[in-house]
Amino acid sequence: MPHTASRYLAEGPRVGIRHFTHADGAEFTARVRESKDLHHPWLFPPDSAGAYSAYAGRLIEDPTKAGFLVCEKEADGALAGFININNIVEGGFLCGALGYGAFAHAAGRGLMREGLGLVVRHAFGPMRLHRLEINVQPGNAASIALARACGFRLEGFSPKMLFIDGAWRDHERWAITSEMTIPD
Repeated sequence: MPHTASRYLAEGPRVGIRHFTHADGAEFTARVRESKDLHHPWLFPPDSAGAYSAYAGRLIEDPTKAGFLVCEKEADGALAGFININNIVEGGFLCGALGYGAFAHAAGRGLMREGLGLVVRHAFGPMRLHRLEINVQPGNAASIALARACGFRLEGFSPKMLFIDGAWRDHERWAITSEMTIPD
C-alpha cells in the first residue's frame, strides 16, 4: 500500500519518517533478507513474519521504545531503513538510545542521514527528550560516519559493552543533546 505524506510524522526533501505498523512486516522482512550482507556482523533485525510481529509489537506497545521507519518519498513510501529509540528514560534524564539500519538498496545515498536528522528533531521536539545516545562497534565505519554527520559527538569507549553475534563487543559511545545544532 502506498504511504502518503500525511502519514509521516516529519519529512525532508527525500524521506519521511513514520511509526512501525504490523502491516509493514512483509516489506520490512524482505528488505532485511536483501540486506543481510550489509548488516552482518553489526545487527540482526527480524527476517521472518513471527520475529517481525514480536519486534514491531514491542516498538508499538512499550513506552520505553519508539520505532521509526525511514520511507523514500519518490519511491511511493518504500522502506529505506529504520531508526529506533530504545531505553527511553523520563524524569531528570530524558534520554534514549538509538539503534538503526539502512536497507541495502538505500545504503550510501544519504537517506538515513536525512531520516536520522528527522528522528533527532522529533525526539527533541514532540517527544521532549534532552539527550540521545548511539553505541557503535569501533569497526562499523558507516554507522560512525552517520553519527558524526548528524552532529553526535564521541563521548567515550566501553569495552565488552553488548553481547552481539555470540560475543561481548566493544562500543564507542556517541551522543547529542537538544542544545546542540543538528546539521541539515
